[in-house]
Amino acid sequence: MAFPLSPSASLRLKPFSTLRILSLCSSSFSKSRPFPLPAAVAAAPRRPFPPSAAPLRACFCTAIAAALRSGEAVEARKPEPADPPRGEFGGRVGEFRKRLRISEIKGGADEGLGLVGRTLTVMGWVRTLRAQSSVTFIEVNDGSCLSNMQCVVDSDAEGYDQVESSLVSTGASIWIQGILVASQGSKQKVELKVKKIMLLGKSDPSYPIQKKRVSREFLRTKAHLRPRTNTFGAVARVRNALAYATHKFFQENGFVWVSSPIITASDCEGAGEQFCVTTLIPSSGEATASPIDVIPKTENGLIDWSQDFFGKPAFLTVSGQLNAETYATALSDVYTFGPTFRAENSNTARHLAEFWMIEPELAFADLDDDMACATAYLQYVVRHVLENCQEDMEFFNTWIEKGIIDRLTDVVNKDFVQLTYTDAIELLVKSKKKFEFPVKWGCDLQSEHERYITEQVFHGCPVIIRDYPKDIKAFYMRQNDDGRTVAAMDMLVPRIGELVGGSQREERLEYLEARLDDLKLNKESYWWYLDLRRYGSVPHAGFGLGFERLVQFATGIENIRDVIPFPRTPGSSEF
Repeated sequence: MAFPLSPSASLRLKPFSTLRILSLCSSSFSKSRPFPLPAAVAAAPRRPFPPSAAPLRACFCTAIAAALRSGEAVEARKPEPADPPRGEFGGRVGEFRKRLRISEIKGGADEGLGLVGRTLTVMGWVRTLRAQSSVTFIEVNDGSCLSNMQCVVDSDAEGYDQVESSLVSTGASIWIQGILVASQGSKQKVELKVKKIMLLGKSDPSYPIQKKRVSREFLRTKAHLRPRTNTFGAVARVRNALAYATHKFFQENGFVWVSSPIITASDCEGAGEQFCVTTLIPSSGEATASPIDVIPKTENGLIDWSQDFFGKPAFLTVSGQLNAETYATALSDVYTFGPTFRAENSNTARHLAEFWMIEPELAFADLDDDMACATAYLQYVVRHVLENCQEDMEFFNTWIEKGIIDRLTDVVNKDFVQLTYTDAIELLVKSKKKFEFPVKWGCDLQSEHERYITEQVFHGCPVIIRDYPKDIKAFYMRQNDDGRTVAAMDMLVPRIGELVGGSQREERLEYLEARLDDLKLNKESYWWYLDLRRYGSVPHAGFGLGFERLVQFATGIENIRDVIPFPRTPGSSEF
């Protein structure tokens, strides 16, 4: 596989392709199976998935199940007298029933009008409640979409006393059954005329998320409740879509997902900013009251790591890359997608102590292949979000970043450009712009430099900068023939700056050993990594992408702490 690129600066990248042995066998397992199913499996009857309008999981609650059995929305079941009743000794497990979600009611092109006249059941949390003289309007949201279901409750509805007595309030969870009708209001096409209402969980008056808007700083102190807001619910759904699209892209292109370890004795980046994992300090509540002299020491007064759990210092990983390389040298193309950690004392809107990384590794590949793969990946996942999260993206476009849909559409449609690090430095110097961090050859580009290049020079087009000075890059990057630079690349995008960092890995044993010596890294800790160069080494490349930065890029959210469910930052490990 080869993706030739012109050496001239600012050239378009060629498309990513997976011309692999796998693609010769079958372009899709769903279209033609290269391996026949066992006869017993092929002949087995396939149970259809229950209809989406099924009101409730079978074993949800005895009281609710009884209420459902009396309603029109419940699907009739054939009697099975031989089976003991559920819940009793010997009873069978109930069939899983996909609960009807608001997104399925209102998510179609007609926004629910095709279901008018149907009796439906909705469960969710009360967003707002507005009582008038003869009717009460309840806005219910179940998290499946941004839209609420407006429920119209009058005094004839069964369970109305719970509304009248204010048991049903903002934040409460409720079960509602009614007939879907065309709405008289202009904000929605349909609404639910309630026949029955049941309170599932009441909400205390101290519930902090009311109709009035609150700051995101305040909501960080209520991280257990903030997903119930419009903003954080939308972020969660887009984050989910990006994760799904990530796996889908790599799986469709023949990559194998590898679970990389969280605990490691290696420092992938060589920066030393790692969290130590130890049992030398008492665990749980005992740790806060333990004296320092309980830590075992050697005769020289140093920590005796031989008595620790792993028999030597161990850390939370900063990257799964080194482990992914081991599997790439056996399975050809692999990727990791998991949590990583960095003990960097940075209280900024761009840094987290715990974050997720996507790290593919391509065997028999060079830097050009790496850049093509990164480009194809980003365009794929952005396109997926634009096509499958339209309501949430419209919300972000209106309330978070005006023009974000156009910006992301440009990423999908525009050709990415590339230039060398040397050309980028020359471009920044010639700009005469006064940067906070001065620019010179050999400096590490800062966010202000990266954003200037992609936003000002190339007018919002993503840019890939390649061939960085080896002194500012990690030990594993392949040294170029000039001896000054390495085959590394960074992908820059508007508003974020660096989104992807990658390189061709150093496959030559003698070069890798020399680099470890130059950086005074302990070669014994990397013995297994060096072995990959001893036994059938191949040219290979890969990249790393911080998932939270990708979510920021796709949603317009400025602070990285607002795109991960429970942010871990210096001085903050709540929830």
